[in-house]
Parts: sequence; C-alpha cells; structure tokens
Amino acid sequence: MAESASPFLGEALLASLMGQARSLPRRRAHHPLHRGNDALAHRILVAMEPDSYVRPHRHLDPHKAETIIVLRGCLGTLIFDEEGQVLERQIMAPGAAVFGYDIQPGVFHSIVALASGSVFLEAKAGPYQVPAAAEWAPWAPAEGMPGVPEYLDRLRTCLL
Repeated sequence: MAESASPFLGEALLASLMGQARSLPRRRAHHPLHRGNDALAHRILVAMEPDSYVRPHRHLDPHKAETIIVLRGCLGTLIFDEEGQVLERQIMAPGAAVFGYDIQPGVFHSIVALASGSVFLEAKAGPYQVPAAAEWAPWAPAEGMPGVPEYLDRLRTCLL
C-alpha cells in the first residue's frame, strides 16, 4: 500500500469505499490501514452492502480475536454454536446502544449489512493467513454456491 499524503481518514475515503462496494461483485470493499499482509496488527475499513454474504466462520488462532466498530449504516451480528444454532444476535449502529463487537477466537460468527452504505472498522492480529477449512462453518453454504441468497435471507430474518 502506498504511503498517503495525510494520516487523516475522512468523508472522501468513506464515499469512495462505499462506491466501490456497490460496484464490486462481492458487494464489499476493503481499505487496509496496515502496511501489508505480514503486519502484526491488521486494521481495515470495510464498506458492505446488504446483499454481501459473509459466511459464518471462526478464527482458530488463539491470538486472532476480531473487533468491529460500525462507522456508518447498520450491521447485524450472529453468534452460532458448533451445529449452526444462533446463540446470540445483535444489531449494531453508530450512536446505538451497541456499536460494535469483540469476538474471541474459536467462536462461529457472521455479519449482515442491514443498510446500504454500511462501513465498519475491523481489527485483528496479523499476519494474514488463508482460513483453514475448519474455520468455515460446515453448515453454511460457501460464498458463490447455490443456496447463499436463501441462507442470507434466513440470517437477516433472524436479526429483524
């Protein structure tokens, strides 16, 4: 990532990121604030649209807790047991009673954008590692597979 002229994060960056998310097939866009995949701390701005699918997953590395703070819009978070039953659900938004989460390693979770233009800050330990098969929820369809739109609808229904 090239050095930016300013260390400040502003509205122009968020607008650009939201525009990218709306135009990309996965319907989300990332802007890393860290300097490369080998960085020990990963901080990422993520814009996400309501039709973007984040497959339920967990982080097995004991150092990879995941923190999200919602900056714009509205996100729903679901926490699952090993069989895929929803244990907890929460709606998060800036200025709301709940504006983010801190998920510990080993916990299956997913997020759903509930408003267009949702943006959040994600932080977790680096370096980046390709998720292992055991980190993906076996009871949820993989991204791009048949059944994803219906499963995403079920998650959304669970939240609303």
